[in-house]
Amino acid sequence: MKHALDTYAHLDSPIHRWEPRCKLVALFALIFAFSFVQQLSLLPVMIAVTIAYFIASKLPVSFLLTRLRYPGFFLAAIAILLPFTVGDTILFQLGFLALRVEGLIALYLIATRFICILTISLILFGTAPFLTHIKAMRSLGLPSLLADMALLSYRYIEQFGNDLKTMQRAMRLRGFRASKLSFRNLSVLASLAGSLLVRSYEQSEQVYKAMCLRGYGQAPPRRRRQEFKMRRRDAIALILTFAIAAGFVVAEFWVGGS
Repeated sequence: MKHALDTYAHLDSPIHRWEPRCKLVALFALIFAFSFVQQLSLLPVMIAVTIAYFIASKLPVSFLLTRLRYPGFFLAAIAILLPFTVGDTILFQLGFLALRVEGLIALYLIATRFICILTISLILFGTAPFLTHIKAMRSLGLPSLLADMALLSYRYIEQFGNDLKTMQRAMRLRGFRASKLSFRNLSVLASLAGSLLVRSYEQSEQVYKAMCLRGYGQAPPRRRRQEFKMRRRDAIALILTFAIAAGFVVAEFWVGGS
């Protein structure tokens, strides 16, 4: 896939060599621990841990920056609103605009957690093929129906994106200019969205029928063979990451209660 998360899954790094089930459980535990953090004193440690895992993954910085671009729009909207709307302690005021201390603190907290969690997620899904993650989830007990839905959704998101680009190119060749805001343009864009939705639905039906013709859902359940083997270093990395995640949770309660 052109813009797949697993573009750099072929690299060789300690994170790439980590057994998929251990990596999945450990990094998800770290993500949940990051989401618990509310104390500002823990944020530098969170940043340091995130940087350490990213360096260990050997993923290029361009990969991270490209994937942070669109979520960054959401973060930018928060950055515009929070410092001027949250809190009572005014740091600087210009007319009706008042820069507030509590808003800056909240922005720092939200932005740090947002970037760290997203970076760990990219490390998780960027260091192994997506199919390997699905197999690991199946091995950990994910129902087969959910695993198939996730795999098919991931597979055809790129196809739907290509269909959208093709339709937009055809519209531009016929003189359509999306930059002009008018009722006609809105109706054309609505028709585009409807056509893409109908085409996606029809294609999903064709794929499902083709799968059924090949025996999908008809064969009796077979015993899954063991596809992954956990080594000592995988277990050590799992325990270490769990210890880091638990440390964040304990430190949050300890610092918050003191």
